[in-house]
Amino acid sequence: MSLNCGIVGLPNVGKSTIFSALTSAPAEAANYPFSTIQPNVGIVSVPDERLDKIVELIPPKKVIPAVVEFVDIAGLARGASTGEGLGNRFLAQIREVGIIVHVVRCFENDDITHVDSTINPESDIETIQIELALADLETVEKRLVKLDKLSRMGKEGANQAAQLLPLLTSLKDALEQGIPARSLDFTQEQKLKVRDLHLLTMKPQIYVCNVDENGLGENNSLVMKVRKVAGEEGSHVLVICGLLEAEIATLDSREERSEFLKEAGLEESGLNRLIKTAYDTLGLRTFFTTGPDEDRAWTFHEGDTAPQTAGVIHTDFQKGFIKAAVYHCTDLFELSSEQKIKTAGRLRIEGKEYLVRDGDIMHFRFNV
Repeated sequence: MSLNCGIVGLPNVGKSTIFSALTSAPAEAANYPFSTIQPNVGIVSVPDERLDKIVELIPPKKVIPAVVEFVDIAGLARGASTGEGLGNRFLAQIREVGIIVHVVRCFENDDITHVDSTINPESDIETIQIELALADLETVEKRLVKLDKLSRMGKEGANQAAQLLPLLTSLKDALEQGIPARSLDFTQEQKLKVRDLHLLTMKPQIYVCNVDENGLGENNSLVMKVRKVAGEEGSHVLVICGLLEAEIATLDSREERSEFLKEAGLEESGLNRLIKTAYDTLGLRTFFTTGPDEDRAWTFHEGDTAPQTAGVIHTDFQKGFIKAAVYHCTDLFELSSEQKIKTAGRLRIEGKEYLVRDGDIMHFRFNV
């Protein structure tokens, strides 16, 4: 799975506003469809309170957070799967991302045009889902044609076809009904067998309800409609006021942002929650390295071993891996220093089979 997030939705739902706030980099935002033709790409720091605490206890010269990539993809239109509104181009861009961040308009504003002239989150979601499903259906149907040819190419080809046919048939039946592939109860092994199809609707999805400042409460009826749809397919829902987040992004200091959030009655910015949710949905986790020169958060995949995480720092670390000195960041927060951690016997020496935990602080030993 690609390690980035594609921001999608109908035109004029606030995608580019949210992207600009995320990256604090201007993306073209205008009151007309397709103002974003080329995808904007932004590298975003992952907010992590644990790194802040580590820096307090082990002060370095430099601090480097983990990052995640967001891609702002132009608004999809009805008929995108058949090429409407540069649809083929936009669908290809979605195919390259790891997860989909689907922005849904959940606010009324007569000054901002809606492509269907009415605010209906369920209909908007359905429009996007149908276009993605139709694109996937075409992909599956093409593979079924190839599978038929494969089944006539000897015993080995027939066996391969027999294994794939039930999966492709299930996918075809679901997609014809507009049901996303991720909703099917496929095992991990079955998902691997169809991974090379790069299905758009197989990608994990996060719904972002873009509301106005008055819509952040629990009783927003438009948000409730999105939650209903997301609940049926097991997707995350986040509620964000894009314009409010854009204001926060213009503030220079952490103190100013904190005060702004407090006045708005928010504990954390919606974008911080989005970044953390996207990072987690991508299956990404964080380990740390510390020292007087640098405290750094590194990204690894859940389930990686110690040598694999060492390879994140440098391939030589993985090739020549000997062992790793490990303790968890919670040990540091409790005991306040590495020396005390050693004295308490909580510093462990781990080998090649160790599965790294989110929040581990690691010092690698290697020989090349």
